[in-house]
Amino acid sequence: MSCQGMAGGVNGYLQEWIFCSWGAPTLLAKYLRSILGRFTVIPKDLFAQVRQIEISTSRLVTDVFAGQYHSIFKGQGIEFDEVREYQPGDDVRSIDWNVTARTGRPHIKKFVEERELTVMLLVDASRSGHFASAGKLMNRVAAEVASVLSLSAIGNNDRVGMIVFTDRIEKFIPPRKGRQHVLRVIREILYFEPQGQKTDLIAAVEYLQRVSARRAIAFLISDFIYPAEQEQRLRRILSVANKRHDLIAITMNDARQCRLPDAGIVALTDAETGELVYVDSSDSAVRRQYEDLSRVREEQRKELFLNCGMDCVDVFTEQPFADALTRFFRKRQKRRG
Repeated sequence: MSCQGMAGGVNGYLQEWIFCSWGAPTLLAKYLRSILGRFTVIPKDLFAQVRQIEISTSRLVTDVFAGQYHSIFKGQGIEFDEVREYQPGDDVRSIDWNVTARTGRPHIKKFVEERELTVMLLVDASRSGHFASAGKLMNRVAAEVASVLSLSAIGNNDRVGMIVFTDRIEKFIPPRKGRQHVLRVIREILYFEPQGQKTDLIAAVEYLQRVSARRAIAFLISDFIYPAEQEQRLRRILSVANKRHDLIAITMNDARQCRLPDAGIVALTDAETGELVYVDSSDSAVRRQYEDLSRVREEQRKELFLNCGMDCVDVFTEQPFADALTRFFRKRQKRRG
């Protein structure tokens, strides 16, 4: 077999090298070909996007959110760290009398916060996320928000996992630590091609309940556009989940979801169902009705979160999301006193 004219990218090159070096068909070549077939060569522009998000959000975590994440998300208790000699200013209630009696010098027990937490990102990958009237697409902003939360978590030695969902569970990444793991999370949000197009928030939260036995900090990132008939069941599922976990809603929004511009006859397509309607946006009554429907949906969403005891962070594609996260962190800090 000639080793000239190799084609098929990196995988093709490696497969041809195997056959040229070892001779075909060998068991080794067959095995390695089966392994190589499982991998996809990721485009260079995607690596550039992931790296760009990591750099920008790392700076944001360092400059803006340093200490805020740690102060509002506490561990589940304290654990013993060490025994050391008493120093002026130490709490006398921490004195270890057994060690003190044995050594003849006062010693205290030192405890530290049982820090390790699990952060779960529930990311809506439905077709409605591929939208923005100005600025970045919703799914790109979602990736940046997830990156900030992930980097804040690993900076505090916490674990990060992710559930990608549409109208089904698309992908589950078990919680782990480390920078490489966070880069994988960002890459999956940007690169992953979901099978479904619609949204099923209930399925996502139920899946979280099954895979997370221990309490987790769970961020539900979605535009929260769901069928009206799911309202009562969704309310019940969110309430139950929020009792076990710290469930926080991050809503993805765009100005065009709230206001319709005066642009004459426009075609509006539902990204999840494909339904197409034509609207006369030059009619002020039509624009007012559009805004009223948007306001009702927003009020219902806020009522849903309030009744479920959930915190909510509203993120807009045309605004810096850092401001919304900062307000959320400050609100949490104030509540903790």
